[in-house]
Amino acid sequence: MSELISDSECITTSNFNFSGLTSIYKGKVRDVYVIDNKLMVMVVSDRVSAFDFVMPRPIPFKGQVLNQLAAYFLDATKDICPNWVLLVADPNVTIGILCKPYKVEIVIRGYLTGHAWREYTAGKRIICGVSMPEGMQENDKFPEPLITPTTKSDQGHDLDISREEIIKQGIVSKDDYEQLEKYSRALYAKGSLLAAEKGLILVDTKYEFGHVNGKIFVIDEIHTPDSSRYFYADTYLELKNARLPQRQLSKEFLRQWLIKNDFQGLDGQVIPEFTDDFVKEISDRYIELYEKITGRIFERAETSNVLDRIHQHVNAALLPLRRGI
Repeated sequence: MSELISDSECITTSNFNFSGLTSIYKGKVRDVYVIDNKLMVMVVSDRVSAFDFVMPRPIPFKGQVLNQLAAYFLDATKDICPNWVLLVADPNVTIGILCKPYKVEIVIRGYLTGHAWREYTAGKRIICGVSMPEGMQENDKFPEPLITPTTKSDQGHDLDISREEIIKQGIVSKDDYEQLEKYSRALYAKGSLLAAEKGLILVDTKYEFGHVNGKIFVIDEIHTPDSSRYFYADTYLELKNARLPQRQLSKEFLRQWLIKNDFQGLDGQVIPEFTDDFVKEISDRYIELYEKITGRIFERAETSNVLDRIHQHVNAALLPLRRGI
């Protein structure tokens, strides 16, 4: 792996004034620029979040990994469900169709781990209105993948919710929600197949959807380490049977490190210090997943004057796109 680049060479924030700009939204990780109320420029920063908090230091190349992995998987699944992408304008930027998002995230779980396992060990056997079998152990495979949706909150924490409540509250219509579930199951099946071909298990993931003129699109990212959990297939059974932690490629290791250092986003807790070595470890893990899942060598983009690079690439890409809308 290469030497750690400085925080100043990472994308921590952006403040572009692209042609046709109508609004800006800054999330925990992405800065989203709306163009002519029809296009969306998504700048994927190097910020990293956990427990709904942005961590104090950026992670080199994390944004590039997420952006390029999302593009890889969205292209590989466009025959299953239309997606919002028009083009990748820069290693850290995707431009696509502005969709009206559904206010839910579709979480699909193939294995009993993470949040579902924590609920299970607390004695719960129903999550988001869906039953979990008795007698399961951590990391066991479910008989069928479970869909456990959450609310999509603009501020604060996303909350578990059942499909019945989503429909009852009118958050998503019955017909649309059923289609979202169908798309999610098909996308998860394809993602699992792609992972298996590379010796990985797609353990769980989440999907976000939007719509334009009655047509549903996949939006945001899919099958990235921020939205998904992967286990290594070759050691899965051995580690599970020995009741040992799985070798995994995901952001879960960061959450576990924070928990061990007494931070879960609770009142009064302080985010622990991110040393240079730990920042590099996180960066290396993101790059490892990219190379493992795509089979491609990760090519680090030029990081000097990174914001100038993005501004130039996006403006050039927007010229023909704006003429066509």
